[in-house]
Amino acid sequence: MSTATSEEDLTEDEYHGLELVRETGGIHQSDFWKQLDVSSRKGSRIVESLERMGFVKRQETVYEGHNTYFITPAAKDLEFSLLMAGDMLSPFIGEEEIDPESDAFSQWIMNLAYEE
Repeated sequence: MSTATSEEDLTEDEYHGLELVRETGGIHQSDFWKQLDVSSRKGSRIVESLERMGFVKRQETVYEGHNTYFITPAAKDLEFSLLMAGDMLSPFIGEEEIDPESDAFSQWIMNLAYEE
């Protein structure tokens, strides 16, 4: 059995699981399978598969008095090119606050719109 290298290779359940982890930014495995509406066994298999493929990381923890895992998106899963418009980085990235009167975001959107 070959391991998946891209989201296109994921099963429907794995894709929904990955979306859930990304949307929450991190979730306990006991909540993961409940929110996906699958059995705990199937939920565990989904997480193990996503971890094996490098999409998520699991860390042992205690939650509501039970041993479980906390699942987070893997850092390698971040796609920094999505923050770029041409050679311009999104103005919302960084430590400085954006001036709402600034047109930096509009310029970034225009760069994005006119990319070839």
